[in-house]
Amino acid sequence: MNPEKVVFGFFIVLALTLNFGFFVGDIDNPDHHDVYELFAVIVVNLIATVLKYGDRTQMGAVMLATSFVAVLQLFAAALVWGVAEHIAGTGLTPAVTASIVSLSGGAMLANVVSVVLLVVETVMLRR
Repeated sequence: MNPEKVVFGFFIVLALTLNFGFFVGDIDNPDHHDVYELFAVIVVNLIATVLKYGDRTQMGAVMLATSFVAVLQLFAAALVWGVAEHIAGTGLTPAVTASIVSLSGGAMLANVVSVVLLVVETVMLRR
């Protein structure tokens, strides 16, 4: 067993599961979506992105691209949250919360693609 592959797989799956945990709940209810959970999702996705840099295969390039998509959407969600709370002063209205959750849903879809690619790559390995 390769410890590097274990850590790699761990962070990819953790990124997906944390994102799913943030995404689940009423889309417009701010009580169902915690800012610290979004922060954790962003941090774990950044770690997963850094770990994907080492892979020089075509599959690795696609996985890196999915990571960039997830991080971009999560940063956009954090930006929307920050603007609503600190700049616009409107707070987490149902419309703002729905935008944040929708962006995290797009990131979650990118995480699903990463996990599927990881499983496909693992199945294709020959011993």
